[in-house]
This record gives sequence, C-alpha cells and structure tokens, in this order.
Amino acid sequence: MERSDKMPLKTYKPTSPGIRQLTRLSFDEITKVEPEKSLILPLKRTGGRNSYGRVTSRWMGGGHKRAYRIIDFRRDKRGVPGKVTAIEYDPNRSCRIALLTYVDGEKRYILAPVDLKVGDTVVAGEGVDIKIGNAMPIKSIPLGTFIHNIELKIGAGGQMVRSAGGYAQLMAKEGSLAQVKLPSGEVRYVLQDCYATIGQLGNIDHENVTIGKAGRSRWLGRLPRVRGVAMNPVDHPHGGGEGKSKGGNHPQSPWGTPAKGFKTRRRKQTDKYIVSRRK
Repeated sequence: MERSDKMPLKTYKPTSPGIRQLTRLSFDEITKVEPEKSLILPLKRTGGRNSYGRVTSRWMGGGHKRAYRIIDFRRDKRGVPGKVTAIEYDPNRSCRIALLTYVDGEKRYILAPVDLKVGDTVVAGEGVDIKIGNAMPIKSIPLGTFIHNIELKIGAGGQMVRSAGGYAQLMAKEGSLAQVKLPSGEVRYVLQDCYATIGQLGNIDHENVTIGKAGRSRWLGRLPRVRGVAMNPVDHPHGGGEGKSKGGNHPQSPWGTPAKGFKTRRRKQTDKYIVSRRK
C-alpha cells in the first residue's frame, strides 16, 4: 500500500476514496512510543462546553483519548545539563517533544527543535553556548538567531512560537527591549530578560499533511463546520432565501460581527509593544 521512499510524508495507492488524497507523516524521528508515566496527566475533553454545559466553542467534540504531557516551557532548571533520551509524539501539539534526563536524575519534556537528536546535551541559563535546544535570556542571544518558546513575562514560561516548524528571528536590541519578528510577520518588543530557546521547531512537514477523509478530522476532535447559508434565518444572518443566497448581507458571524477586515482586538494596553503588525 505505502509508496514512499523514506520520505517525511507517506502517500498511498488509491485503493479507496478515503485513502486517495491521504498523506501521513513518517514518524521516523520518533524513538519512544509510550510516554514517561511520571510526566503525564489525565485530560478531560470538553466538547466545546463550559461548566454550565453550554456550547461556547463550536465544532468541537469526539476525538481520540489523550493524556497530557507536562512540558517544561519555563526551562527553570538553570545550569544543569540534560541529555536527550528520546524524541516522542505528543497528541496535544503539532511539534515533537524531547525527553531530557538531567545529571541529577530528574526527567522533563521540552519542545523538540530541528536537528535535536538522542544523545545530545542541552542546558538552560545565562552564558550558555548558542546551541540548538539551549535556553537563555534574549540579551545573551546574537542578532539574527532563530528562536522559539519565547516568554512574554519574565519567568512565566514560553508563550510564543510553540507549533511545528515555527521560528522567530531576533532583529534588534534597544535598552531593556528586543525586537522579535514572529512567524506571522509581526514585529514586537520583548523584554531582554525573557527566556527563549535556540533553533526552529521540528516536524516542519506538519503543514503539508492532507487529512484525506472526514473521519480523520473526527479523530482529532473536529466536528463538521456548517455554513451559515445552509442554515435557517433563525440560526444565522446568512440563512434562508430561495436557492443559495446570503440575502445581500456582508459576511458575518451568527451574532452579527463582521467576518472580514473587522478589528476585534481589545488588548490596547499592549499596542505599545507592537512595532509592525502582521497585516
């Protein structure tokens, strides 16, 4: 069935409609199948419902069971070398995760960047080498370096650039702030004392995967997304009418919010940190 020659993506002979367009990742980089038991937590599925049982996020539900892997976004074990003992799959995120075993015996998961392999040693702290997987304050990182897992608040842990293939670039340093270009194209200020990790995140081919069939989306917990024009007028502003028509309305949500070009950002207090917007 498979017709891939050690490629990152697998393709298949079209033996059925669901497999005709299907592509899958090869998982060649995975070295350990079962997660570290001390680093997992149970994860309850919400189905898009809040504590009152009302739908607050539409099109969510079903999906395969998952256990949550505890990821060290803070990288707060400073100055202690950790050896990469495994590269693992994480169902909760698009990139791979690396299992570190520190010299004192403690184990932690981190996000796995490109070219991080089993047997490599990484360390976090000030004055460490500029090396893939090492974490340090932005003030210690040379300009032009690719970074990921970037903190927004000192000590809070990385919040930006955490998905497969993602990287930001350090553009400039001004006083206590640094300019960072994000994957979206936005350039924003980040405090130089915030930590970031060197390198680009792995599993770059994640964006090239073709789902292939509706059932595979259901495995991921994604329900079918119904178009507004297919609804009744009571359910959506685009609903009803004779034939296919949205009634001359501008594209909008069920609650009347314009869907194209309308700004919904409310965090005006952080506008001063944005140098150049993504649009």
